[in-house]
Amino acid sequence: MNFARICLLLANLHELRNLCAMKDISSKRLRQADIATRAGVSVSTVSRVLANEPGISDDVRRQILQVASEIGYPIKAPPATSPAALALIASHGVTGGLSVFYEGIVEGLRSEAATLGMPFDIRLAREAKATPEAVREQLEAVEAEGLFLVGIDPADALCKWLEESRTPVILVNGADPQMRFDGISPSNFHGAYAATRRLLEAGHRRILHLTGSHRHTIRERVRGFEAAVASAGGEGRIIRLPFEGNSSVEAHAATLAALAEDGGFTAAFCMNDFIAVGVLEAVTELGRRVPEDFAIVGFDDLPCAEMANPRLATMRVDRVALGRDAIGMMHFRLHHRDAPARHVSHAVFPVAGGSLEARRHP
Repeated sequence: MNFARICLLLANLHELRNLCAMKDISSKRLRQADIATRAGVSVSTVSRVLANEPGISDDVRRQILQVASEIGYPIKAPPATSPAALALIASHGVTGGLSVFYEGIVEGLRSEAATLGMPFDIRLAREAKATPEAVREQLEAVEAEGLFLVGIDPADALCKWLEESRTPVILVNGADPQMRFDGISPSNFHGAYAATRRLLEAGHRRILHLTGSHRHTIRERVRGFEAAVASAGGEGRIIRLPFEGNSSVEAHAATLAALAEDGGFTAAFCMNDFIAVGVLEAVTELGRRVPEDFAIVGFDDLPCAEMANPRLATMRVDRVALGRDAIGMMHFRLHHRDAPARHVSHAVFPVAGGSLEARRHP
């Protein structure tokens, strides 16, 4: 092969590389344009966010990163601007019926950690196995300074170690009655109060409440139910489920037994939507019309609420927002370690459904 042919081949190769590079740039710009269209912003704003440039609001940055993630656009991790944190998530929650609930929280945790440049790891943990030794080992393994306990109520030994070690802690979907640690959760008392008031305002005065958990957050829902019933001079009956298996199946059996006693109950407020589905199935099985003969209100607004027939009336918890705000709380705690502990309660919102309708007061 002579020198002229070699030069020609090299020139062609160089041209081919340039063409591929141009196509790659064109494809990249096209995908950025797709992100801009879906996020409702300019391409230049998308470009600045993806380059981790300052000057973009957190809400816009979060929206762009979410859209980019949805379409599979490779996102460059921002430089770490915060100490690392570890989230321990109750394994019974993510492997059981509540997996959808915790999925939303994890989504919020991940997206906000990325926005704030907080190195972030997630591990599953059984509450009974969350000992000081196990937690310390996991924190050291990922070189994390902050700890999220998601759906986990720390035992006394762990609380003591966390206080002594001055580990920054956020209880997510949890609360510390002694206010030693920061926490964030739905407004369980007020949410349950509002849910029960919906039944009372529809004319119901004898109401069941199906629940069952040792957690402080769930006990707050019981208190909200009792306060609402008392405010109207009604009668409430609390049915505690064992939670030894499928909560919906347990609720089905408990409802059949309660209604067989013919105590005149015409409605139920349920601890969550899975339990409400079990109540709905039991009431329907007994030949009662929903909501004409028996009304039901759930809690959380999980996908099963929309799949039920009729659609469950419930209370919506913004699970993604819980995760996002938990990251913000950790960011503050990591930089203000001596600040007083605080608990943040998110409002919950009524969701209409065919399992509840207004009727005249008796």
